[in-house]
Amino acid sequence: MEVLRIKASDTYPIRHKMLRHNGTVEDCIFNSDNDELTFHLGAFVDKKLVSVASFYFERHLSFSDTYQYRLRGMATLPEYQGKGLSSALLKTAFPVIKQNQCTLLWCNAREKAMGFYTQVGFHATGELFSVPQIGKHRLMSITIE
Repeated sequence: MEVLRIKASDTYPIRHKMLRHNGTVEDCIFNSDNDELTFHLGAFVDKKLVSVASFYFERHLSFSDTYQYRLRGMATLPEYQGKGLSSALLKTAFPVIKQNQCTLLWCNAREKAMGFYTQVGFHATGELFSVPQIGKHRLMSITIE
């Protein structure tokens, strides 16, 4: 397994298949995908892209940290889940986030993924909320040290 920086467009097929399969590929293009401080990571197994995550310099008002990153669009193909790929993406992202003077990473975690996020050190904030056509989510964050 190898983790590399990838282009936003490289994330779209996996985002579509795993996160927005009821919509179109265009639904998988996020507004800040090509911002200067945004970065995308991919995990490759045998040179095949199998897991993706995107990181956006974006502040959530629920947190007092001045500089924050948002994790969005993390997804792993089914046959590669449970093999530590998402954890590897996060471990690769943490130093980049810290280098950008940020102390917090947050995400809107899908209800079914909350166990994973808790396992890797994220903490839940607030109540579950519903995202139309996607499902229940909860705000979660982790301090970057």
